[in-house]
Amino acid sequence: MKVRNLLLLAGLFACAGIVPSAWAEGTLPTVAVQYREVPEVYSVEGVVEATRQSTVSAQINGRVKEILFDVGDTVKKGQVILRIDEREAAEALSGSQAQLRQSEAALANAKANYERARQLFAQKFISQSALDKAQADYQIAQAQAAASEAGASRSRIEHGYTSVVAPYSGLVAARLVEVGEMVTVGKPLMTGYDPTEMRVIVNVPQSELSAIGKKPQVFVEIPSLNRKAEAASVTVQPAADPRTHTTQVRIGLSPREAGVYPGMFVRARFTVGQAKKLLVPASAVLHRGEVVAVYVMDDKGRLELRQVRLGESADENQVEVLAGLNPGERVVVDAIKAGMAEAGQNK
Repeated sequence: MKVRNLLLLAGLFACAGIVPSAWAEGTLPTVAVQYREVPEVYSVEGVVEATRQSTVSAQINGRVKEILFDVGDTVKKGQVILRIDEREAAEALSGSQAQLRQSEAALANAKANYERARQLFAQKFISQSALDKAQADYQIAQAQAAASEAGASRSRIEHGYTSVVAPYSGLVAARLVEVGEMVTVGKPLMTGYDPTEMRVIVNVPQSELSAIGKKPQVFVEIPSLNRKAEAASVTVQPAADPRTHTTQVRIGLSPREAGVYPGMFVRARFTVGQAKKLLVPASAVLHRGEVVAVYVMDDKGRLELRQVRLGESADENQVEVLAGLNPGERVVVDAIKAGMAEAGQNK
């Protein structure tokens, strides 16, 4: 009832050409527009990427036998994430092990023959050529045994490739194969990343590098999460893109930034100095379609809707005015209440 009575009184006064002082003094608080020293910020858009992100590929040929994890699952380092049919690899391993045993037996026999030949040569029962042949047979057997050992070792490694393991702990970002699908060496299987090590990638013009290189304070705005994060580290890459003449800057994020994932749009804000700017409260700005305006109150309490051109936001509560206002003018802090008052003023 109190608000209704105030509106009725405002209407009556407005009809008489009188604007109640209550609008100016109480109901419509105002603030003087003035220049203030605020941080000078350079803003640039970027994307989030994982510091550790990789795609695991097949290292043997075979058919996918089992998939143990899917997109969004958490995987720990060393866990088996996928299995490839091991029958072919197991047969190759058995064959190489049998060949190794054969080579070891041949080596033992060649060694024994060589030892006997040495003894017989010492007793002058055989010629030098016979001894040389026994020695050559022994060396050939040694080489064959070494080759068989290498083949068996390679077969053991390839058999181990049938179980694909996670190289580090993280999240599965993409699964690129299905059970029963035939894969070949180099075929991508799964993509994952470590969510505890995220960073922002931005491309900065060369004209801004000198200020950024002085290690300014950096904040990262994440619009989709309505959150602002402070940078943990800033690294300027020592190379420029010859096409765009920009340099990549990597901004490390804290491991505590939950909900951040690769590909997210963000905005990096570098505090590069101090500047004087004409500021108004963000709540004083009214948006009507493409028109941006504020309500200016004169000395007599009359309201005027003034179109303005805005610059960067100084912080969450203040915004810079580039044109439309002069220092010392008073603007209404609450644009919505000012609009209601203007409607009563113009009746």
